[in-house]
Amino acid sequence: MNSPEDFKNQNFQIEDDSINLKKTFGKFADKWYWFLFGIIICLLGSFLYIRYTAPMYQIGARVLVNDDEKGGGLGKQAGSIMDLGGILGSKNSVDNETEILKTRFLMEQVVRQMQLNIIYSQKLNFVTRELYNNPFTINIIKGVDTIKTSKISVQSLEKNRIRVKIRDFDKIVNADQVFYVAGIGELKISLHPGFQINNAHYYVTIVGIDERVSTLMNQLSVAVSNNKVSIIDLGLTYSIPKKGEDILNTLINKYIQANLGDKNAIADSTYKFIKERLNVIASELGDVENKVEDFKQRNKLSDMSEQGKLLVQNTGEFSNELARAETQVSILTELEYYLKDENKNKRIFPTSLLPSDLVFSGLMTQYNSLLVERDKQLLSLTEESPFVKNIDVQILGLRKGILANIQSTKNTYLLTRNKLRAQLNQAEGQISGVPQIEKNYLKLARNKDIKQELYIFLMQKAEETAISKTSNISIAKVIDPPKSQMVPISPKKGVVYFLGFIVGLILPGILLFGKDLISTGILTKEDVTSLTIVPIIGELSHNKMQDNLVVANQGRSALSEQFRALRTNLSFYLKNRFENVILLTSSMSGEGKSFTAINLANILALSGKKVLLMELDLRKPGLSAKLGIDNSIGFSNYAISSDMNTADIIRPLAINSNMFIISSGPLPPNPAETLMNEKMPDLMEKLKEQFDYIIMDAPPIGIIADAQLLAPYADVTLYLVRQKFTKKDQLGIINDLYKNAKMKNLAIVVNDIITKHYGYGYGYGTYGQEEEESFFTKIKNSFRKDI
Repeated sequence: MNSPEDFKNQNFQIEDDSINLKKTFGKFADKWYWFLFGIIICLLGSFLYIRYTAPMYQIGARVLVNDDEKGGGLGKQAGSIMDLGGILGSKNSVDNETEILKTRFLMEQVVRQMQLNIIYSQKLNFVTRELYNNPFTINIIKGVDTIKTSKISVQSLEKNRIRVKIRDFDKIVNADQVFYVAGIGELKISLHPGFQINNAHYYVTIVGIDERVSTLMNQLSVAVSNNKVSIIDLGLTYSIPKKGEDILNTLINKYIQANLGDKNAIADSTYKFIKERLNVIASELGDVENKVEDFKQRNKLSDMSEQGKLLVQNTGEFSNELARAETQVSILTELEYYLKDENKNKRIFPTSLLPSDLVFSGLMTQYNSLLVERDKQLLSLTEESPFVKNIDVQILGLRKGILANIQSTKNTYLLTRNKLRAQLNQAEGQISGVPQIEKNYLKLARNKDIKQELYIFLMQKAEETAISKTSNISIAKVIDPPKSQMVPISPKKGVVYFLGFIVGLILPGILLFGKDLISTGILTKEDVTSLTIVPIIGELSHNKMQDNLVVANQGRSALSEQFRALRTNLSFYLKNRFENVILLTSSMSGEGKSFTAINLANILALSGKKVLLMELDLRKPGLSAKLGIDNSIGFSNYAISSDMNTADIIRPLAINSNMFIISSGPLPPNPAETLMNEKMPDLMEKLKEQFDYIIMDAPPIGIIADAQLLAPYADVTLYLVRQKFTKKDQLGIINDLYKNAKMKNLAIVVNDIITKHYGYGYGYGTYGQEEEESFFTKIKNSFRKDI
């Protein structure tokens, strides 16, 4: 038996934070039914998940991009001119096209065209699945600004009559009848010919365009798997393989159409510009031809002289070169006006009219690409958007550069034109004999040739532009059309069942481990032994029968045998007959002091000893009530009365002829002072002479100090600890009492033990009379006790 001195010298650690794996796994093994139940529940959940979750299929496609385009038509030379902030000037067009395929703009076009924001489904065998070939269509004739996500129930009745239910709306409508639903707008249901609804229930979920686009964007994947080739891999996960293929195919078609649209927009702009100029030049050419004809008729000039013919021959080469120069100057002047016109600043620039210059062509391509990109962004953004403003800044910079280049090129052609004019005038001056009429005629004819040359040039460019538009092809080509996998990618049955099994194992372990971590009560024997070295003198099982007189009424039960063991252990503390006072206390009320006192007294009396029970809890007595005796006269009467003697307060008990009791008596106003009464020492001396054992039922020491007032009279102190009731931190009271030797022979009795929790048992079942429980009853009772 450890003494208080031993306690002081020990390096005692109240809490051991380390995890005892053997102990932990022992607890888990003891709670095997938790894991069995967890596995069954989780596997059942896995089955239900697989049963009611729509399988998802992976649809894949591959697109080959013409990498020569370098970011949608920018050549190497153009790409090195200006950094466009990553919008159009990237060196790798595959990366650009990958980002374009990821844009919400393309997916929004797909959703609108295929009406993917209207989802049809049917419930069969408690499972709701999305439909693709649905027997009817709901058309939104006029939708509200913001569509509220709604689920509509559709049930077919006879003669094309349909019942529609949604929230507070419940109405029978005819096919193709327009009806209004709040939060959605005006709707119409059209039946597909050849399909029969057959009184089945269908559901139609209508969501906003943006919400549906966002969902599909999350299911779309666009990536370049190999940087050495210009192939883009597209993937889409969807529950209906055919519908997923059509969505991906429509997305690719929209992308190709958008690419061709950009090219056609430039061709259309050029063709329109040329047509406008052709109309003007045709009018001017007609006027000049009329003037030449009028001049010839007015001057009766039917044929030219030899000198005139010589002049035409000598100046013909200069005239042709001058006509070409005049044409270029005229075209550049028109382009200059085009760029300076504020109303045309945001229109595509007609690039095919420009002279063959790589730098100039690169600037034009960048300029037109930025304009196309700006128009796309304005479909979802405003003029005030930072992104649009950034594009505007770049367009302005490019326009200034293009204008400067046009003006520089125009000046070059002006110098050439003026030089040719001077050479032509010089050639004409060398022939002095030519009549003035013929000279004037030659000037009119030369002007007509210039206009005619310009007209022919524009006609040629118009034809080239029309031909180039018909030959426009997209920079991308589908090399592997959309195709779904045969096996769904989710849910994978093997993985789901495996995860269910693992969760079924882990979750109970977490619950059990967490329960121990957050538990503040005493659960196991180790909780007691790890928190204090005060010896455990006895362990009492849970009283299933709720009988206070266990030893008297159930003498062969396991609990009776545990009281016999406690009696035996007490003999090591009480060395002789003069050491016969046993004090019972605890941390708080309800830990079983009175129950233990009654049955301990009974087991001592059965050995032929004369035992006295003293009910000294003068604040909340319970011993006399459990024994069913009158408490009108007791210790408090003796303490305050001078004419009462010991025999007046001692009463025998019917349980056993060797058992007697001194009840508490009426509750005094000052319990502590009553226990300190001067008659107390004399009383104890007399009682020790009369009885072999005296058991004092004292108040809880964790609340009041009454038990310490009785400690000097006790030869052994039994401190009651109740499983799942006494708090762990209350064991610190025992340590303090033991360390400071405030009570003699202090020992612990653990009460109300459930052996499944406590991890310890005597095995007295063979001596008892408890009925054998069935397997399922044991599991049910174990769950009830654990919870």
